[in-house]
Order: sequence, then C-alpha cells, then structure tokens
Amino acid sequence: MDVLALDGLFYLVMTRSLKKGPYVDGRLLKKIAGKDPMKTGVIKTWSRASQISPEMIGFNFGVHNGKTHVEVLISEEMVGHRLGEFSLTRKFVRHGGKMQKELEAKKKEAEIASAQAAKATSDDKKKK
Repeated sequence: MDVLALDGLFYLVMTRSLKKGPYVDGRLLKKIAGKDPMKTGVIKTWSRASQISPEMIGFNFGVHNGKTHVEVLISEEMVGHRLGEFSLTRKFVRHGGKMQKELEAKKKEAEIASAQAAKATSDDKKKK
C-alpha cells in the first residue's frame, strides 16, 4: 500500500449503519415516555454510548462518568451526539508546578496591593 492510501485510512470515520439507525438505549426512552421535562427530576443513566434523540430535549440526565453522575441538560444542539460526550471522565488539575504557584502568588499579591491602594485613596477622599 502506498502512503496516500494509508493516509486516507486514518481520516475515515466509522459511523453506525443507516440501516440500523441511531443507538438509543430503550430503557432511557421508557423513562422519558409521557413525562414532562420540567416536572421530571434528574434521570440517572450509565448508558454513555446512547445517542441523544429529539424526544430527550429539556430533560436532565445524570450521566455516569465512572465515579459520579454528572447532570446534563439536553438542548437542541446536542441532538445526534452521545451522552458520554458531555460527562468528562478525566479531571484536569492544571499544568505548572512550583513555577506556576509562584506566578499565581505574585498575581494575588498584586491584586491585594491594588485593592489596598484603592481603599487608601477612597479613605483620603472621605477625610477631605
């Protein structure tokens, strides 16, 4: 196989067959059938692979991320996406380390100094 043919393979997106239709968990559809989205509370689910259908708009789902259920309010823009896309499984802490902490400490000190200066000027105006 030549390089161009291999390059084309990496950009293919394997979608679900149109013959099969979208995957929506049947239990989720039963839970929302005939219910009012505003009166219904959070619907807990472990089905992260389930696609969001138009019937789900307005409902709150608690999508499991491996540790807890993350609340997801379904809107029109989410239709066609998977529930798991809106419940992140990894927690971003932050980059940096010692150097980042020093920068944050300097920034905080600068904010405190500017607040004290502003307070001092307002106190001087009140005394006059």
